[in-house]
Amino acid sequence: MALPPALFALAAGAFGIGTTEFVVMGLLPQVAQDLGVTIPSAGLIVSGYAAGVVVGAPVLAILTNRLPRKATLIGLMLLFALGNLLCAIAPTYGLLMAARVLTAFAHAAFFGIGAIVAADLVPYNQRAQAMSLMFAGLTLANVLGVPGGTALGQVAGWRSAFVLVAAIGVIAALGIGLLVPRSERPAGSGILREFGVLRDPQVVIGMAMSALSAGSLFAVFTYITPLLETVTGIAPGNVTLYLLLYGAGLTVGNLIGGRLADWKLMPSMMVLLTLLAVILATFTWTSQFPGLALATMIVWGMVGFALVSPLQMRVIDKARRAPNLASTLNQGAFNVGCASGAFLGGIPLTLGYGYAMLPWVSVVLVLATLALCVLSAALDQRQPADCVAAAA
Repeated sequence: MALPPALFALAAGAFGIGTTEFVVMGLLPQVAQDLGVTIPSAGLIVSGYAAGVVVGAPVLAILTNRLPRKATLIGLMLLFALGNLLCAIAPTYGLLMAARVLTAFAHAAFFGIGAIVAADLVPYNQRAQAMSLMFAGLTLANVLGVPGGTALGQVAGWRSAFVLVAAIGVIAALGIGLLVPRSERPAGSGILREFGVLRDPQVVIGMAMSALSAGSLFAVFTYITPLLETVTGIAPGNVTLYLLLYGAGLTVGNLIGGRLADWKLMPSMMVLLTLLAVILATFTWTSQFPGLALATMIVWGMVGFALVSPLQMRVIDKARRAPNLASTLNQGAFNVGCASGAFLGGIPLTLGYGYAMLPWVSVVLVLATLALCVLSAALDQRQPADCVAAAA
């Protein structure tokens, strides 16, 4: 399909958000030394950002409920840029944490509202593809933004990485202002009534699928570096190459997922989830061999991230009365899944099991997602009969 220029502006914003979320992970030693804290304490900055995303999702959904979407996206990018500048100049650990949480507030709302704006830029049968192109900014952040920001931070100091990301935020805001069509104030009822959409089981199931899917990803990915070093036997210096190719798989899979969702959404999700369970189960064996481990990681990234746009599309479709709210809350659910996945992946390690067992945790989460997907499809089949009965 022809790419509306506005999609590039939205993708730039997603690129900046994805970069700032994870770039600090590669700069923890510098942050800890500069601010006089331990590396584990510095690591809480990552957790603080995730918490800010989860808390910010409902807060920003309420605050931006009746605002024009274009103006909201510009405001969110400016908030994002301000938060990163505050991170860059924060003199203490506490102020850095506060600035990270402030920055994270823009995360869920930008992706939630941006997904709807992206879908509105194209014909109805290409909506998920448009969403996937916006989310491509997030996947490219893992391939280019995070490694580039980390390298800059190591050479010019960790604060320079946040200055760079703030500049990306300003560029994205300008791009949105110039390229995204003017939007009207969203129609609908008050925010309290719109929260009533959460009484729809299909919307809740969709958000639960997003959380479980994200959990399956981070149950393994959180610990992928020690897994590759201890199980696969990869030298620390070569882990970056594996992660780079994994990130390329994420990008390709994300674009494929958009096409599949526009073709047949629910059947595609069921097939993808089934494949993902098989791939993760296989990874418990292939992780022992460098070449097979790399091939499995690339395919895992492709299939796993192919689910992102379909899951977002599913929630938006089932929440037509309050798409802004549901789309934003779904991003919060995704980040709840990220945090929960890291926690669940740590349980077998605490119990003494090796890193090679971690993919089994993800398999369980994927199968739970598949079960919800089958349930949701069954509810779709019942809906016409229910509507007829109600009309009678």
